[in-house]
Amino acid sequence: MAVLLIPNTIKDSGLAVTRRAAALLRDLGVTVLMPQPEEHQAELSGVLCLPEAQAYEKADQVLTIGGDGTLLRAGHACVRYGKPVLGVNLGRTGFLATCEVEELPEKLHRLAAGKYKLSTRGLLAVDNASGNWHAQAINDVVLFGRTRLHPMDYKVYCDGCFVSSYRSDGLILATPTGSTAYSFSAGGPVLDGNADVMVLTPVCAHNVHTAPLVFACGRTLELVADEENRDTCYACADSGPRCDLQPGDSIRVTASAQKLQLVTFADSEQFCAIENKLMRR
Repeated sequence: MAVLLIPNTIKDSGLAVTRRAAALLRDLGVTVLMPQPEEHQAELSGVLCLPEAQAYEKADQVLTIGGDGTLLRAGHACVRYGKPVLGVNLGRTGFLATCEVEELPEKLHRLAAGKYKLSTRGLLAVDNASGNWHAQAINDVVLFGRTRLHPMDYKVYCDGCFVSSYRSDGLILATPTGSTAYSFSAGGPVLDGNADVMVLTPVCAHNVHTAPLVFACGRTLELVADEENRDTCYACADSGPRCDLQPGDSIRVTASAQKLQLVTFADSEQFCAIENKLMRR
């Protein structure tokens, strides 16, 4: 068995947790990998450093060490190479990175023994009408105005049928995985991570009766920057490279054929995280 370590070198100062995880895995007979270049790799004895593509191909599992953002960034590579991922939480919350530092010995032992489950999470695929921008989202697709000086107008269509128009700062289309992130902060519902749905949440809508809408993932949504807008908008997926949209332009969002596999040790992990890290904050 081989496990690829992806540390956040800012949150794991001096790679103390990374070294501890590497030592625990080596004691369990696991080959420990890291991608090149890694600025502290000389300090990590017994770790095999490979070019990133080779490291992902050789790995059986990926272990991120940081927080949800670290797992989210590595998650796109995990999707591309078809590798399951477990996150060690050094952040403030940890809805995706559910392994706390004190749980490392127990959970890495279970990982090495194959005593874990995989939680399959859906992604969103998004492209613009011109076809020159395409992205995937583990968390969300966001449509936002370039300036906050005035709200923008948007229209939403589902399978070609008009759904609603919004005057707001923006729109968030989130997966169940992303429902505890930006969408939740904007007033969206928390969704079961295994649900086959997506949620549309307006940001600061200028209508007190506006509510989030939940759509089946089999739907095709079109989000339009209204042609009467005074400025351009932009779209991005998981805070990645953005796509600029002129008034009248649109993006098309569907369920992606690819999935993210999260390593889990109990079916209740998501709900424990919601109760302990969200409701009691």
